[in-house]
Amino acid sequence: MAESSVNLLLVKLGGIFQNEVHLLGVLLGGVQEEAINLRGELERMRAFLRTADALQETDQEVKVWVKQVRDIAHEAEDILDEFTLLHEHDHGDGIYGSLCRLSCCIKNAKACYRIASQLKAINSRVKSISEVHKRLQHKFVKAEEGLGFDSVGNTWQDSRGDALLLDKSDLVGIHEPKNQLVGWLFKDNSGRKVVSLAGMGGIGKTTLAKQVYDDPQVEKHFEVRAWVTVNRSIKSGEVLQEMVQQLFKAIRRRVPEVVANMDNNQLKATIKELLQERRYLIVLDDVWHLYEWDTIQHALPNNSCGSRVMLTTRNTEVASTTRILSDGKIFELKPIPPKESWDLFCRKVFQLNKCPPHLEDICRDILKKCEGLPLAIVTISSVLTTKDERRMYEWDMVARSLGAEIEGNNKLKYLKKVLLLSFNDLPYFLKPCFLYLSIFPEGHLIARTRLIRLWVAEGLIEAKVGKTPEEVADDYLHELLNRSLMQVVTTTSDGRIITCRIHEFLREIIISKSRDQNFTTVVKEQSVPAQWSANIRRLSIQSTLPSVKPNRSVSQLRSLFMFGVTEKSSIPTLFPRGFRLLNVLDLHSSPLKKFPVEIVDLYFLKYLSLRKTKVKTVPRFIGKLQNLETLDLKHSYVIELPVEILKLQRLRHLLVYQCQFISYQYFNSSIGFKVAPKIGGLRALQKLCFIEVNQDGGTIIRELGKLSQLRRLGLSKLRKVDGKALCSSIAKLSDLRALSIASVEQEEIIDLQHLSSPPLLLQRLYMRGRLDAVPHWIASLPNLVRLSLKWSRLRDDPLIYLRHIPNLVQLELCQAFIGDRLCFKADGFMKLKILSLDKFDELRCIDVEMGAMDCLEKLSIQRCELLENVPSGIEHLRKLKVLELSDMPVDLMKTIRPDGKDNWRVSHVPEVSSTYWREGEW
Repeated sequence: MAESSVNLLLVKLGGIFQNEVHLLGVLLGGVQEEAINLRGELERMRAFLRTADALQETDQEVKVWVKQVRDIAHEAEDILDEFTLLHEHDHGDGIYGSLCRLSCCIKNAKACYRIASQLKAINSRVKSISEVHKRLQHKFVKAEEGLGFDSVGNTWQDSRGDALLLDKSDLVGIHEPKNQLVGWLFKDNSGRKVVSLAGMGGIGKTTLAKQVYDDPQVEKHFEVRAWVTVNRSIKSGEVLQEMVQQLFKAIRRRVPEVVANMDNNQLKATIKELLQERRYLIVLDDVWHLYEWDTIQHALPNNSCGSRVMLTTRNTEVASTTRILSDGKIFELKPIPPKESWDLFCRKVFQLNKCPPHLEDICRDILKKCEGLPLAIVTISSVLTTKDERRMYEWDMVARSLGAEIEGNNKLKYLKKVLLLSFNDLPYFLKPCFLYLSIFPEGHLIARTRLIRLWVAEGLIEAKVGKTPEEVADDYLHELLNRSLMQVVTTTSDGRIITCRIHEFLREIIISKSRDQNFTTVVKEQSVPAQWSANIRRLSIQSTLPSVKPNRSVSQLRSLFMFGVTEKSSIPTLFPRGFRLLNVLDLHSSPLKKFPVEIVDLYFLKYLSLRKTKVKTVPRFIGKLQNLETLDLKHSYVIELPVEILKLQRLRHLLVYQCQFISYQYFNSSIGFKVAPKIGGLRALQKLCFIEVNQDGGTIIRELGKLSQLRRLGLSKLRKVDGKALCSSIAKLSDLRALSIASVEQEEIIDLQHLSSPPLLLQRLYMRGRLDAVPHWIASLPNLVRLSLKWSRLRDDPLIYLRHIPNLVQLELCQAFIGDRLCFKADGFMKLKILSLDKFDELRCIDVEMGAMDCLEKLSIQRCELLENVPSGIEHLRKLKVLELSDMPVDLMKTIRPDGKDNWRVSHVPEVSSTYWREGEW
């Protein structure tokens, strides 16, 4: 963790002495010289920080050293930022600009001398820390050679042994998955296959695998079996040695003495020889990385005896790769359902297996935090068995202070160790990204896009050639998901992640770790101001505003978040001494009515969110925020931005719109905002939604073509006369992934027939307005997965032009066609999963030919008043899971009742629903 702080500081040290700042450093106070010395010392120590970060878990001396390095990095970063603030003003070019810079130089001389003195003091401390580093160096070398984790590894091995000896009463909901896995092991006698059990730590992978391994049928079916624990603290040679020992024992032969002296290649050859002609089952428990599997797999012959390898892993990438390479299977373990969780909890806590009525609410609250994780349920139960059932406050204390219990209760140490293993195994660049999740409250759904933008603004993302910071951050997120440290909650129809979350126990652990490393401070209802650190870096205020002492300083604060705060209070009241170094200000859903004027002084601000506030106007001083990258005003009342917004040359994400539900028309309409015509000057923009383009004679539309970095673009109030200019601009946006266009009114035609070179990376296209014809280029988009056409009122069947879009997954058509018949041809929409047909006023008949829409899973038809029957051929859609009929004719609904003439057509669909719009709701 200290490494990320040092890396950020080194980047600042590398870029701070340029142009006029370089001159100032030479002339005043020797700032540059001290900074160069500091950079040299930190670069030397950085080489060992990665190793030290892992070693500090078991070595207190190393932990203290890492803390000292981290604190110095933070202090130096603050000093450098204060130095930068002295020269934040734009002095212009030429002689006048030079004179202004010199004047500023003289005025700030005293401050520069002070900063140089502070850096000199820090350098003195760094030299002292370097002496300690030399003394600790032998520990780092041992750790890098793999010799420094013996105690950790042994403890973990012993603990895993406990998982194999669980009492039968702890095994809940295991019967069905066990039978499924046994079936997979027996099915097919062809070559070697791999069955992977994947899931987060503590979910019961080892326990389930052991039940399968010990099953009498499995023991009888496989001639040779071996169970080998593979984890990050064991060398590959030890794993192979253990496997050889077990295999000789399984075939009842004495282990040759020569085995003890074999190298890895010889061990692999021996294993292969022993297994070549036998049907075997090898369990590889606790595989963390693909290289561990690669080390072992070549020793396991791919014979035709029906042999199997079963592995447990927290890493879904390991499971997916082994499945693909071996044509195997993946079993993803899920949390225990609520009823079974409650039964297990009561059985472990209460002798009579029944919870006393006065404790039930508290116990259910505690159990809810376990979220179906078996290890969490069993270990928290062991804590509660010591509590007196008559002392309700003792139980309530556990429910309210779970984090403190995990930190201080010896009975929960093993649970903490199991969950922390996944964190400790993270590469250095992912650890701060994961700790960052501690800012979010309990049960909060974390929006993917929000998290990615925050990571980027905080400087937690490393630069990679050929990728934007957002793309690298997206890779980081998927890596955390692969490692079972986060779970996906909601996705789009085409598989994009919308929201995710972390397990409550993991959240409590990383809150504790964040506090310990001064990474994040969380202030909740129970918190008291005395717990605040003097040099607090990130502050997450949750549910209620804290009582702040008048002299409380948060001058070094870098990020401020508010979650669920409904009390009205101004920033000066909360933080009377300010925070000039702030990078992130997230006031999402706060009770704000006016734009906070205090923001004008936040030169370093990169991320500003006033989403879902009541702010109506943005002041002109917004142009002073030269480093702003994200401005999120979505769902606020802002409908116009000042011309000064064009000064924000680093702005990457500009979100200013509201989604309005239009009566019973069953879809949202986006209200955009007005912006200065020269929007093309914001060359760094990646997301721009939604701007009104019916102004300034098409200047804005022409300017859009200059935004070559755009990934997502939203336009409203488009006119027909602007079609040609818009096509010209879109053709220049080669990185565009999502495009949303709305006409100025329902009857206004959207004219996009002039686009000769469409953006081939386009994935999502939304068009709201009249069309003379389906734009010819849509069918040629190879990456288009979602298409929405509303108010198109086409005279020709649009399906003819759309059916061959190669990767279309979701299609929404609302008032898109004025004909009486739609026909889905046999060779069309081969990857479509979701189809919505809404408000086809003339439609009387829908035909689905056999072979059309083979992958369709959900079909929604609504407000088609003349449609007399369900689609003819709907019976061919064998993968259809949901059929929704909304506000449809009564006569049609009668045909699919159990006694209706068309009931047989929909009898294969698991879910058929019917709704009507009455009195303003469905």
